[in-house]
Amino acid sequence: MDSKQNCHTEVHGPVAGIFLEKTGEKMTIYQAMKKRLLKPGTALALLEAQAATGGIVDPINNRKLPVADAVKEGIVGPEMKEKLLTAEKAVRGYLDPYTNQMISVYQAMQKDLVSRDYGLRLLEAQIATQCLFDPVQKSNISVESAIQKGYYEKGLLNDQMSELKVFYNPSLQENLNYHNLLEKCTVEPDTGLLLLPVCITFKGLRRGISSTELLASKIIDKETFDDLQKGKTTTQDVMLMETVKEYLNGKGSIAGIAVLSSNQRMSIYQAMKKGILMPGTALVLLEAQAATGFMIDPVENKKFTVDEAIKNKVFGPEFHAKLRSAERAVTGYKDPYSGETISLFQAMKKELIIKEHGIRLLEAQIATGGIIDPINSHRLPTEVAFKRGYFNEEINAILQQTGDDTKGFFDPNTEENLTYLQLMERCVIDPITGLCLLPLLDKSNKLNFNFIDHQTKMAFKEEKVNVVCGKYMGKTVSLWELLMSEYFDAHQRQDIIQKYREKKLNIKTIITMVLEIIEKSVKTTNVIFEGIRENVTAKQLEEADIISKEVLEDLKKGKVSVKDVIKDENVNMYLQGKDSIAGILLPDSQIMTIYEAKQKGKLMPGTALVLLEAQAATGFIIDPIGNRKFSVDDAVKAKIVGPDVCHKLRSAEKAVTGYKSPYDGKIISLFQAMQKDLIVKDHGIRLLEAQIATGGIIDPVNSHRIPVHVAYKKGYFNEEMNQILIDPSDDTKGFFDPNTLENLTYLQLMARCVRDPSTGLCLLPLKSKSSKISIDDKIRETFKTTTVTVKYGRFNGKHTTLWDLINSEYLTEAKRQEFFKLFKSRKITIEQLIVTILEIIESKEIKQQTRLNVKSLRGEVSVVDLLELEIVDEKTYNSLIEGKMTSTDVMKMDDVRNYLQGKSCVAGVILQPSNQKLSIYEAHRVGILTPGTALCLLEAQAATGFIVDPVKNQKLTVEQALREKVIGPEMHEKLLSAERAVTGYIDPYTGQKISLFQALQKDLIIKQHGIRLLEAQLATGGIIDPLKCLHLPLKVAYRKGYFDAEFYQILSDPTDDTKGFFDPKTQHNLTYMEMLSRCVKDEETGLLLLSMNDKPKTTETKATMYTNTDIKQEFEKTAVSISVGRYSGKSVSLWDLIHSGYFTEDQQLEFFDKYRTKKINTQTIITLVISTIEKLESETHKTIMGLRKPVSAQQLLDSDIIDVDTFKQVKEGKLPLEEVIKREPVRGYLKGTGSIAGIKVHPSQKVMSIYEAKKEDLLTPGTAIVLLEAQAATGWVIDPLKNKFYVVDEAAREKVIGPDVHEQLLSAERAVTGYKDPYTDATISLFEAMNEQLIARSDGIRLLEAQIATGGIIDPNQSHRLPVHVAIKKGYLDEEISKILSIPTDDAKGFFDPNTKENLSYLQLLKRCEKDPETGLLLLSLYQEESHVFHTDEQIELAFKNKQIAMDAGKFKNKKVTLWEVLVSEYISKQKREQLIQQYKTKTMTIEEIIEILTVIITEVSSKERKFKGLRKQVSASELYESKIISKELFTQIVQGKVSEENVDKMESIQKYLGATNCIAGVRVESTKKVMSIYEAKSKNLLTPGTSLVLLEAQAATGFVIDPVNNKKLSVEELWLKSGWQWWKINCFQQKGLLRDTKIPTLERQFRCSSLDKDLIVKIMEFVS
Repeated sequence: MDSKQNCHTEVHGPVAGIFLEKTGEKMTIYQAMKKRLLKPGTALALLEAQAATGGIVDPINNRKLPVADAVKEGIVGPEMKEKLLTAEKAVRGYLDPYTNQMISVYQAMQKDLVSRDYGLRLLEAQIATQCLFDPVQKSNISVESAIQKGYYEKGLLNDQMSELKVFYNPSLQENLNYHNLLEKCTVEPDTGLLLLPVCITFKGLRRGISSTELLASKIIDKETFDDLQKGKTTTQDVMLMETVKEYLNGKGSIAGIAVLSSNQRMSIYQAMKKGILMPGTALVLLEAQAATGFMIDPVENKKFTVDEAIKNKVFGPEFHAKLRSAERAVTGYKDPYSGETISLFQAMKKELIIKEHGIRLLEAQIATGGIIDPINSHRLPTEVAFKRGYFNEEINAILQQTGDDTKGFFDPNTEENLTYLQLMERCVIDPITGLCLLPLLDKSNKLNFNFIDHQTKMAFKEEKVNVVCGKYMGKTVSLWELLMSEYFDAHQRQDIIQKYREKKLNIKTIITMVLEIIEKSVKTTNVIFEGIRENVTAKQLEEADIISKEVLEDLKKGKVSVKDVIKDENVNMYLQGKDSIAGILLPDSQIMTIYEAKQKGKLMPGTALVLLEAQAATGFIIDPIGNRKFSVDDAVKAKIVGPDVCHKLRSAEKAVTGYKSPYDGKIISLFQAMQKDLIVKDHGIRLLEAQIATGGIIDPVNSHRIPVHVAYKKGYFNEEMNQILIDPSDDTKGFFDPNTLENLTYLQLMARCVRDPSTGLCLLPLKSKSSKISIDDKIRETFKTTTVTVKYGRFNGKHTTLWDLINSEYLTEAKRQEFFKLFKSRKITIEQLIVTILEIIESKEIKQQTRLNVKSLRGEVSVVDLLELEIVDEKTYNSLIEGKMTSTDVMKMDDVRNYLQGKSCVAGVILQPSNQKLSIYEAHRVGILTPGTALCLLEAQAATGFIVDPVKNQKLTVEQALREKVIGPEMHEKLLSAERAVTGYIDPYTGQKISLFQALQKDLIIKQHGIRLLEAQLATGGIIDPLKCLHLPLKVAYRKGYFDAEFYQILSDPTDDTKGFFDPKTQHNLTYMEMLSRCVKDEETGLLLLSMNDKPKTTETKATMYTNTDIKQEFEKTAVSISVGRYSGKSVSLWDLIHSGYFTEDQQLEFFDKYRTKKINTQTIITLVISTIEKLESETHKTIMGLRKPVSAQQLLDSDIIDVDTFKQVKEGKLPLEEVIKREPVRGYLKGTGSIAGIKVHPSQKVMSIYEAKKEDLLTPGTAIVLLEAQAATGWVIDPLKNKFYVVDEAAREKVIGPDVHEQLLSAERAVTGYKDPYTDATISLFEAMNEQLIARSDGIRLLEAQIATGGIIDPNQSHRLPVHVAIKKGYLDEEISKILSIPTDDAKGFFDPNTKENLSYLQLLKRCEKDPETGLLLLSLYQEESHVFHTDEQIELAFKNKQIAMDAGKFKNKKVTLWEVLVSEYISKQKREQLIQQYKTKTMTIEEIIEILTVIITEVSSKERKFKGLRKQVSASELYESKIISKELFTQIVQGKVSEENVDKMESIQKYLGATNCIAGVRVESTKKVMSIYEAKSKNLLTPGTSLVLLEAQAATGFVIDPVNNKKLSVEELWLKSGWQWWKINCFQQKGLLRDTKIPTLERQFRCSSLDKDLIVKIMEFVS
């Protein structure tokens, strides 16, 4: 971007507004955002760019306004004012906190006054429009002037910076930087303003597509185009046209694998890793995905670009380069000759990709919808592709023939080579996602109805249906499209398809059925949206002006769905709001809840409370770690907040749920509650401002946010309050920044927050407290009086102080603070500080001086870098600086030149005896070098700096070499890849540039290939630094992580494996160093040339090499016998074997190249092929299906399930793994020994599922659920009638279980599939989940016992059971639990025999089952007798009945009784009993704690009951003990009479809990010494209403309202009866919790006797109740 930085000669200013192409209308940026034409983020960034370049633009009246004026005139909204005023400082300047002078954006960035990303964006906007601003002179200045003044830094910006790409172009549907966005704008002729054109746009493969382009591409017709322009149809309607949808989205590539035996779906890469697919097969399928649009995760049903896919682990790093190359078939190839973007076909014609490879990808594109136009990002009709030069008749004819040449894909089932279309026709469709999956056929060859076959799909696609309602109303749509729409779920689809394939339904019947289902769905579906707390109707949204009447009508007709509507960001914001400040981010990156931060002293209590209140008042209390939202009460239960803040947060939560008006009982809003003085004004303003900052005022009646004008209309807001919030004073800044100690608005505080990348939540970062050093006057004066002479930069030749230097832009804020800290602690002297700062300035300035730069492999490098990289020493460096040496002198130094330019590589070939010089490529072309040898040598050239033309003595980049014809296009791609060893590889995970060695470590390049290139670099000068593009000394390469000692050792002691180069003379493999030693130096150029004998360029060479036809014929007639894998026992041609899925394209080419040049013969190739196949089969294919995933023989050995001898036999192919798993106990560990599958009723002999038995009331719900959980936790839910096994979701679809138990069983199933550790995201076992309290201990023990009883503890990662000792070793069990399970106590007997009414272990219950003679399933016998009545909480009752206790009190003295007997005895009240059961149920109390409380109660009741005076009633000793006010020892002493009531009354530690504590009782007027009540002081205007209210609330909340004149304490009711209802209105809600025993009817009688109005009494009574 530096080349564009000296200001444009033609200045247009910033993007001024929007131009609607459809209507010719122009509008402001803010209007466009409000009309949803621009995203809010883009609109804000565009307005910030305006503010930072001179003012907000009004394109309608052609005016430029300051931000404040623009807000007043409504050009922008008030909610943006603060952010735009901040951006405006880019013109006005920022105040330097050290010098109090105005500084520029760049300088403010250096002092951390603005964030780097934000600052860069403002600088780019300034440079792209009218140059930078001088904040002192208040004028524009050029970039060069800005650099000289310290307002900018050379090379700061470049076009590739991702942080600049924040401007979303709605027409292109892509993010651009500001400079590129300006290029997309049009200039309005009359005003010269730049307007961003917005047109009707459709989503393409990578960017937006205009309706004009669709018309030109013949994807839509003229009538549809005109209807779009006139508004008669919408983009959504057009996208429902199947042909349009297929051209824009494609028909879908092969997304993954369907394992029919287990109904499992998996990605292609996962299938390869599990040995289900061979690498070659997997790679071509993945390339087809990349070349047809997107990489696909078929399990999550997500699509990704290649770079996104690797980050989401859809494939591994070893395929990244290959798939990025294939993806260019979508994004376009760069023509190295013209620099233009060209299509796949054009790249193939220019030989930039191999023809066979190109044909394979083209065929995949045609099979999935059409040839892709990379410029316009969509598929094309064939005739349009012809016209645009993206296809031709010749290639079309080749693809039509479907000969062996075009069959580039492999069917692993039939082992045939097929075209992509043929392979797709053999695929199945996932009824859940609609994705195309390659099936791995079950050997039984049974029909599988869990997937849809291709033939059925095509039959349904051919049937066209006229639809009269719903989203397809008035359209003719295929039956397939309707069936895959949201009107049908997977189960319905499966059911229809199954009946069709079984010929139970015909097409006509299905059409009728489908239309009926759609019609019924449209009529019966409630159009309901999820609001903040309640559901919201579409009518409510329309009334609130959130959706239009048209959208409402479309929703009613079913033309659009709720899902479609909430895709609109604005609608979603009004429904759910933006996130409030969710938590705290500590300096060490730890995330913490706000409450925890308060508890740990990271936040002050007041700061934490207002942040939590803001959460409650804007929707929910947030757990930022678990990414969960709670109501206040639920947050307390979940321990996200503590009970100490519960009351305050409940009060704040009413801003969401509504306040109850004490006058009429209606629900009123926050603002209305403020007006009625129900909440303090300052408090209300704070909560209102938080609501507006997070999306808008909340309507508590309708449970959603509303636009401001609607809030006015409803009385939820007014103009006065809006003005207060628009222009906040310190009084209305109700939030506090703990970093800067400033009072801020909520919006301002949110602007200082950061987003958690994993959850997207807003977090307040807490900076380290020690980060800012305070500068006292003494230090400031010392620095100001210390003068410094500077030789470089803007201070050169000026009177400069140390204060000026330390506050200059040369230092970052972190470095500045570090220096202040060191100086203040006397760890650095003034002199040392000056030297250090001068070194920093010198380094920065010298890097800017081109005379001190030297030429590297790419561009130039500063002498400062040479010193840092130890390429020059201090003496040489100083000589350069002082002008004693020039850069030319330095380049003459051999060592330096070798590091900068490298030593000579193998530059070419010299023929003897003629001395003719040839380039490597020319030698290959004339047959002197084989393709493989030539490629290796050229890759070494590219990887060490340049492609060399030895004839012209030129060094060229790969692109230049291609244009100069020094290399051919067929090598272009491979040499570009090798060249990255110089220019750097891009790490796909971080986006950072990395070296060759680092790429090798990350598996981004093949190890052998990487070693070859590293060795070439070492041999020609050293490892190359890709950032500076020069060779490095070895120790520097180590230090920078570009190499390590281990690899150096490998290269220092080369074996045949590391000898990657081939001497064509001796036929030996050599290292590159050895190759160089065999070269001769050209006297003219000094280049090293490989000496070769002169050869005729015609017959002799050609005779020694086979053609492709020769190779194919020879390989086809060579038969090979294979003893392993899919070809086991078969004789297959060598050609077919090499083209099977075992080998990648690169491996195939390597075989052909070596055979062509007679380096190897057919026998050697056969040996290599067989060994490769055997290796792949032994490593990956020895698997068998476990519970959910394939299990290898290695895993069985590691888990001690098979022994070493068995493993060896399997590995050597002597023993099939299938045979091994038939043996016991192996079979038990893999498949289990069987759980209780169902019920057998006697005497009827009827067999039924457990769920059916529950429905028939033969099993209680509790008994049924634990048996079903045991099934799910041991592998499968079982249908004993059909003898079928299901995962839980399938069982629900097949109605083996009902929806009422679905969630519980999914939870139990995690005992098989694994639990997700909330802290690490790792998959953990049942036992580990129990230890982390993700599952209750009692539930965990029950499920563990079921697993052991049915074969062993399940390893969720390996998907099989384990022997107990292995489970303990792996941490999936421990000795303690193992002992409990082996000898189960009553606590561990978690199952119930419905016949004998006993509690049993699962193993005991299994032993009572009978085996079904037909299926072999275990069935629980059930004998029908009289019906039994069961308790609802039967499990709790059972647990209590099984708990024996010794109760040494009352009637239970000296007896052993069950806990249940004690609980239901006369000693315990019903209320207390229910309370204790509930506390046990919710896990807030253990059995032991309940026993202790019961003992205390019975002891007290059975002895003399001791009671003490409380706030409103007598309190017993047991209640004091239960509340932890007295200890157990004191309780015993009270009960035994050792401590009397009088003694207790004198104990301060107890009385502070029993009596009212001191509070402010009243007011004393000092002038008159008169004492009066708070209320009287308020009446006499001595206290404000607000102050008196909070003081009275404090009295009521601490026990009593006080009459200080008569020294009386009164309850609120007593005070009300005495003083009138106004007192009661103010305070009753404060004391409501203390009035449990008040009898409302009594009060009502008292009210009626008073002189108050009867209607008013009724209203008050309603409020009380």
